Amino acid sequence: MALDPETFAQLIDTVRRFVAERLRPLEADVEANDAIPDAVVAEMKEMGLFGLSIAEEHGGLGLTMTEECRVAIEMGRTTPAFRSTFGTNVGIGSQGLVMAGTPEQKTQWLPRIASGEVVTSFALTEPDVGSDSGSVKTRAVHDGDVYRLSGTKRYITNADKADLFTVMARTGEEPGGRGVSAFLVPRDLPGITIGEPEKKMGQKGAKVADVNFDDVPVPAANMLGQPGEGFKIAMRVLDRGRLHISAVCVGVAERLIADCVAYASDRKQFGKPIAEHQLIQGMLADAKTEALAARALVLETADKKDRGEDVVLESAAAKYFASEMVGRVADRAVQIYGGAGYIADYGIERLYRDVRLFRIYEGTSQIQQIIIARETLKRGG
Repeated sequence: MALDPETFAQLIDTVRRFVAERLRPLEADVEANDAIPDAVVAEMKEMGLFGLSIAEEHGGLGLTMTEECRVAIEMGRTTPAFRSTFGTNVGIGSQGLVMAGTPEQKTQWLPRIASGEVVTSFALTEPDVGSDSGSVKTRAVHDGDVYRLSGTKRYITNADKADLFTVMARTGEEPGGRGVSAFLVPRDLPGITIGEPEKKMGQKGAKVADVNFDDVPVPAANMLGQPGEGFKIAMRVLDRGRLHISAVCVGVAERLIADCVAYASDRKQFGKPIAEHQLIQGMLADAKTEALAARALVLETADKKDRGEDVVLESAAAKYFASEMVGRVADRAVQIYGGAGYIADYGIERLYRDVRLFRIYEGTSQIQQIIIARETLKRGG
C-alpha cells in the first residue's frame, strides 16, 4: 500500500537532505577507510531505510515499487556503498522471504530485518557458477529434521556482517534450476565460515566475501517455498532487484550531471566557461537525454509492477539500459573535468569506478540482453 502523498514527500525530502548534508561530506572518508561509520548506520535504521520494502505489519514502511525506486534514485546521489548498507535488507536479502516465506518465517525474521537488527545477504553465486545461476553446486542433503548444507558461495555482498543468508542449494538430481531449493540460514549455525573481504575496484565500504558451508545443519523448517522452487524464487527476487539497481543508476547519473554542470560553468578555457563550448554541451546533452530516458523507463516499469503486470522484460531492459547509461555518463564526466576528473580530490574518478559494478551484478548486461530477447520473442514483438 502506497504512503499518502504528503508522508511520502516528507520521506523523499528527508532522504534528500540526509544524502546532501550527511552522506556526501563523508564520501572521501568512506573511500579511505573502506567502511561506513557506525553512526551513519544507526541513523539509517532510525529513518526506516532497512525496511523500505517490508510491509507495515512486519515493521517496515511498505513502499510500493515506484516509491522504492524514487528513494533509490535519491540514494544514488552519493557513494553507492551507503545504499548497499541497507540495500540487501530491502531487496535480494529479504524479498525471497516476503514472496515465499511461511507466516512463521515472516514473523520470526521480517520485523528484525526491517529494523536493521538483522542484516541479510543473498548467497547464489559460486566460484564457478555466476551467470548460469541454475547450475549451483552447493548441496543440501535431507537428514531427518535438517538439511546438511555444504559448498562455497562467492562475492556475497554484506557477508562480513550478515546475520541471515538466503542460500540457493541443490536438493534434487534434476538438471538446472529444477533441482535448486532456497534456505534461510542464520549465521550462527555451526559449520559456517566467512572469508576475508575482497579488494575491489570501487564501492569501498560495501564488502563482499566468500561464505563457506561445511555440513551446516539447517532446520528443514527454514526452507523457503517447496523443494525445487529456489531458482524460481531467486529469479523473482532478481526481477525486483534489477529495478531497484536501475533506479540507483539514475540517481548516480543525475548527481554526475549536476556536478558536471557546476564544474563546467566555473572552469574557464579560451576566455570563457567551458560550458559555453559546444563540444562540452554535446556531452552534457547526451548525458541528460540518456538519464531522462532511463528515469522514465524505470518509473514506468515500477508502475506496471505495482499494477501486478508481468515486467520480466521491462525490468531487464531497465537494468540493461540504466547500468550501461550511467557508465557512459561517468565516462563523459571524467572527460568534462579533464585532468581534474582523473584526480581523487574531485570524486569523479571514484564514481567512475563505482558505477562499473552495476553492469555486472543482478545479472550482467549480456544476461539482460538474453532475457530481453527471449521475452520479446515470447510476446511476438
